Amino acid sequence: MKLAIIGATGFVGSAVLQEALQQGHDVTAIVRHPEKLAVHPSLTAKAVSVFDEAALADVLRGHDAVISAYNPGWTNPDIQSQMIEGSAHIVNATKLAKVPSLLVVGGAGSLEIAPGVQLVDTPQFPAEWKEGALGAREVLNQLKNEKELNWRFISPAVFLEPGKRTGQFRYGDDAVLFNDDQPARISVEDLAVAIVEEIAAPRYNQRRFTVAY
Repeated sequence: MKLAIIGATGFVGSAVLQEALQQGHDVTAIVRHPEKLAVHPSLTAKAVSVFDEAALADVLRGHDAVISAYNPGWTNPDIQSQMIEGSAHIVNATKLAKVPSLLVVGGAGSLEIAPGVQLVDTPQFPAEWKEGALGAREVLNQLKNEKELNWRFISPAVFLEPGKRTGQFRYGDDAVLFNDDQPARISVEDLAVAIVEEIAAPRYNQRRFTVAY
């Protein structure tokens, strides 16, 4: 497939880029600093702002799917508003470009820790991640109203960390996945496997899903 990955030098985006290339896809990486990417015969790097909707649509045109790992930066004081606005531009540009599929990488904060209670709304949720988590939740809420596009939104397990690619994990929907009484984990490498596999063989059209060990 011909894939566009937005934020391909970030923590999740770089793992998705590696997985997509390893699986033989042609990738356009949309990043702030293309010089950070190693040369690869199946990789094209483009420096385009997600806030320039027309330019972004021009780059996205002709792709089979868009994977958005866009994040304005966890230390950005405007992370919540920029995440919401930037993601809206990505949705609009994807539709303008007539790309049929969009997968958005979100966080675990909007997963339910108990029926009707999302993780981000609990007192235990880390303050340093809260603004970004609230932004990601609003991105999901906006996507739920999107009827034209075949979108999907992935929330990783509560604990997302560097690790190994095993290709072995389980799927869930809107609730936190547990191991016994502890929230489950996932490596960023296996999160990337789940993302690329969902693009290649969609199961969660216009839905959110999560993965964990």
